[in-house]
Amino acid sequence: MKVSGLIGVVVGGISIALGATIEGSNVAAIINIPALCIVLGGTLGASMGGANFDAIKAIPMLYKKAFMPDPLDLPGRVAELVGYAEKARRDGLLALDEQLASVDDPYTRKGLQLVVDGTDPELVAEVLEAENDAMRKRHAMCVQPFDKAGGYAPTMGIIGTVFGLVHVLTNLSQPETLGPMISSAFIATLLGVASANVVYLPVSSRLKGLSQEELHFREMTLEGILAIQAGENPRFVNEKLMAYVPPSKRPTEEEAAAAASGGGAGAADAEKAAA
Repeated sequence: MKVSGLIGVVVGGISIALGATIEGSNVAAIINIPALCIVLGGTLGASMGGANFDAIKAIPMLYKKAFMPDPLDLPGRVAELVGYAEKARRDGLLALDEQLASVDDPYTRKGLQLVVDGTDPELVAEVLEAENDAMRKRHAMCVQPFDKAGGYAPTMGIIGTVFGLVHVLTNLSQPETLGPMISSAFIATLLGVASANVVYLPVSSRLKGLSQEELHFREMTLEGILAIQAGENPRFVNEKLMAYVPPSKRPTEEEAAAAASGGGAGAADAEKAAA
């Protein structure tokens, strides 16, 4: 599910608020401006100091990525690569050149371009693996702000609580105000721990998981490109690449047969149109 991350954060927040309400607490008490400034502002500042600033600027986009990621269609990519394998086996590798402009994925297009150009298979694998390594580093850099925030937020909460307790100790002459002031002081700790464990760390884990999924997707694509270059039988290419697809997402025999017949008809129509 695309929005499972957002659903998880919402469920976590509602569960905490519901439990606090049942216990008799006032959930609106967390709207404490000094505590929010110390925890959220302090966490942001500390994260900016400890993470790459480009990643900090990308935080809004990363939240969107974590909560509404682009779907990775593994079976669809397998069908696409098998189609290229069939064309290459039938018409030769150079026949793929005319299809490069219609390949949307830059990674796949680069791999096929290297194949069409007659690049040595070891060099093709090396270039595409370098792309994967660069992607790993980019993703690790983007996760940094959330990892840092998950560690800093509870500490900022403690700092806010200490400031609150200092204020309490300066007003011991007014015992009737001590209770509300002490409870307000602990709001900062609550905000720090809750924001770290309900938002920052879950988003970090989500982004890491998405990165692994994309890397898996690319590894499958690389395997398919090398198989196309080697001139392997399309049926064998399909079986090899389907090993990367979870069993629950693999098409049934009937669906595979329908897709194959539909794909063949589509290719024939395209060739007629081109002619």
